[in-house]
Amino acid sequence: MADTKLPVAEDPKAVKAKLKADKKEYQKQLKEQRKSQKEKQQEFADRQAELYGDNAGGLATIVITFLIILIWIAIMAVLIKLDVGGFGSDILAPIIKDVPYLNLVLPDKVLEEMKNEPAVTDISGAESEADTGIDSLEAANAYIKRLEEALQDEMEKSSSYAASIEKLEAEVKRLEPFEQQQKDFYEERANFYSSVVYGDYAPDASAYASYYEMIDPDTAAKIYEQVVKEEIDDEAISAFVTTYSGMKAKTAAKVFDEMINENQISLVSRILAQMTIENRSDILAAMEKSNAAKLTQMLEPSALEKESPQVTGDNK
Repeated sequence: MADTKLPVAEDPKAVKAKLKADKKEYQKQLKEQRKSQKEKQQEFADRQAELYGDNAGGLATIVITFLIILIWIAIMAVLIKLDVGGFGSDILAPIIKDVPYLNLVLPDKVLEEMKNEPAVTDISGAESEADTGIDSLEAANAYIKRLEEALQDEMEKSSSYAASIEKLEAEVKRLEPFEQQQKDFYEERANFYSSVVYGDYAPDASAYASYYEMIDPDTAAKIYEQVVKEEIDDEAISAFVTTYSGMKAKTAAKVFDEMINENQISLVSRILAQMTIENRSDILAAMEKSNAAKLTQMLEPSALEKESPQVTGDNK
């Protein structure tokens, strides 16, 4: 009887380990194949882009964007040239009218005005080349000396003006009490008229008539005429005071200078006498020095007392 060999039974653990190793090796090879396939696909895509020019897409985008910007700039230039909404003449003209070439986009009327504008001469250059004749260090020193002398003269004039202003301010301060006395007198006179002359217990018209009949007719007529004239003058002067107090000091000073030149200095002094100290000082400071000096003398308290007792309230 022949001997028969029976298959040797394998260890289950070894079989299981071998299967696991084979599976792992298969997964590794599969992963490498996928990676190789992706690389080949990428290579194919790169070659295709190279053949059909797909890489030029970025450059085309830049060119298109640039063209769009140029179109918008052209549209804006047309709107500025046509001066739509006054954008070119009112807004851009003051900004770019002095910029060469760029100012060509401005409206035609603005360009025409720019052509008609008088040329601005370089004063400093004209002086240096024509008037001063500076061509050497000695000439430059002489020119600087002349400028220093001119500056010194201006400083002296300024100092003189400052002294005059200080003098006028001191005079105004000295006149303040007399102005207050004048105001008090006007108030007392108004109270007198309201309480005595026109009051409830004031004499009637017949009493005043009998009084005027007792005196000389010519004298009575003169007194009546003077009373009426003073009332009218006071109203006119008050109106003048209100008008000139509302003006700027320089404007009022110019008008007063012209009135003085026309021999109306008395009227000017009466108007100034009823102004406030601030308004009067500002106007005197802005007037010609000779006229301001004359008015200061006329506004001096003793001179006012001689002309009218209204300043102090004394009856002389």
